[in-house]
Amino acid sequence: MAKKVLIMGAAGKDFHVFNTLYRGNPEVEVVAFTATQIPGIEGRLYPASLAGEGYPNGIPILPEEELTEIIKDKGVEHVVFAYSDVSYDYVDGKRKIVEAAGATFETAPSRPTMIKSTKPVVAVCAVRTGCGKSQTTRFIGETLQELGLKVAAIRHPMPYGDLAKQAVQRFATIDDLKKHECTIEEMEEYEPHINKGILVFAGVDYEAIVREAEKEVDVILWDGGNNDIPFYQPDLHITVVDPHRPGHELSYYPGRENLEMADVILFNKMDSADPENVKKVEASVQKHNPKAKVIYADSPVTVADPSVIKGKRVLVVEDGPTLTHGGMKYGAGVIAAQQVGVAEMVDPRPYVVGTLKETFEKYPGIGTLLPAMGYSPQQVKDLEETINATDCDAVVVGTPIDLSRIVDIRKPYTRVTYDLKQTGGPDLKELVAEAVKK
Repeated sequence: MAKKVLIMGAAGKDFHVFNTLYRGNPEVEVVAFTATQIPGIEGRLYPASLAGEGYPNGIPILPEEELTEIIKDKGVEHVVFAYSDVSYDYVDGKRKIVEAAGATFETAPSRPTMIKSTKPVVAVCAVRTGCGKSQTTRFIGETLQELGLKVAAIRHPMPYGDLAKQAVQRFATIDDLKKHECTIEEMEEYEPHINKGILVFAGVDYEAIVREAEKEVDVILWDGGNNDIPFYQPDLHITVVDPHRPGHELSYYPGRENLEMADVILFNKMDSADPENVKKVEASVQKHNPKAKVIYADSPVTVADPSVIKGKRVLVVEDGPTLTHGGMKYGAGVIAAQQVGVAEMVDPRPYVVGTLKETFEKYPGIGTLLPAMGYSPQQVKDLEETINATDCDAVVVGTPIDLSRIVDIRKPYTRVTYDLKQTGGPDLKELVAEAVKK
């Protein structure tokens, strides 16, 4: 009899774990996935076309809230935990629930799930959501282009729609974002690469994805999500740490694995970090990965039109995941507002509507910021309504995309952008060039 397994996930790594470890394995039957973190991703099927032999009806994706009942009803013997950016205490809590229900528990293994590419792979990962992977990845992409190489950024999965249609996705133009019905979260990650002439690939089946990318490019740039590990064997593994959250590099899963496996540790946002917190993170690096090369960088912000917000009462809209499961209390928009000198940052909570109310109920620590949530058309509509209902003079848009392309902002607004500027350590461009050359 095949061993009955359940995979706990959030519409991303869970599918990758199934594809690399269990698909086609007659000794294992994956009876279900569970889903959490992202609204509306449960209640679907992992389709038979992706699940392969042995799963003619696909695999159900069920709410994690029903974990105990699922284990008992489906006779689950073993549970694999396969999502990211949660504390190890949180993981241990899930372990206790699973074991109390009568099943064994493990976190998904890392290296066995890493696929080997025929092209060089540079991976950018982090110890937490919101460390500054995006600007780091853009910096690496531009560096590779300066070397005369054609680059594909393969992004950590965010398949929140029709999984069969999203198996392999390729983005070369802004129009492709609409073609693939991307969420705001996806646009935030893909659009900056596309604007730089870098191909973006994403989807569900990361073996098939990399094989398609290899046909077109010279090098693969793994653009990590949350604090997850690379899905490909990296030739250069860069992990971004955050001196604003000392201790998180060791206490959040699986970011600690990224810290321990990295070839390069990059301290980001040094221009706004407390020196004592920097020392604490440096001590963690020295203890857990003393062989890694250590680089320091700033993430300076640029306000498109400071006059729009200076001295005004402003609503600050920030990147969604950074504020929600990332747990950050501020982002580039807040830093920009403070630098320019706004009169007040307005609390949006009295004005939030619909699904955004649920977001604030689930993540009450967000505070006086508005996360740019947009996982569904309804959520985009709720975001637009909330922005326009908020009693403020102007809006600070701290997301990586031009949000006005997605929502109708009927108030004066200005965008905030941010980039990576190295300030210390071995030259990152040289390390990248050397790794690709090897």
